[in-house]
Amino acid sequence: MSAQSHYERIGGAAKVRQLVTRFYALMHELPESYGIRKMHAEDLSGSADKLFKFLSGWMGGPQLYVEEFGHPFLRRRHLPFPIGDSERDQWMLCMNMALAEVVDDQNLRRELSNAFAKVADHMRNLAPH
Repeated sequence: MSAQSHYERIGGAAKVRQLVTRFYALMHELPESYGIRKMHAEDLSGSADKLFKFLSGWMGGPQLYVEEFGHPFLRRRHLPFPIGDSERDQWMLCMNMALAEVVDDQNLRRELSNAFAKVADHMRNLAPH
């Protein structure tokens, strides 16, 4: 028996979409995430759709993002935005809160949080203050 992907373990497309929806709702609502919220368009639906497609493939499900946009080149695509420790931490705050609300499996939640933290840390393009 092969190990299930994170995509399968989270519950497939519906749960990934729920995670993304909650993530962006938190980013919009939390005063602590104002710094990253202002980097996004007023309408978050385009960002949410891209994140959903990216996470589907990143978690081991359908490669929706790659099929539509090609290789993600995450760091390169984020270079126009000033991302330092504060922005990384704001992103992680929203994602960890969304994970806590959407993902019941504690082990999966921890695995995803650790994986997100590595990616978020890699996105930094500002020297630490």
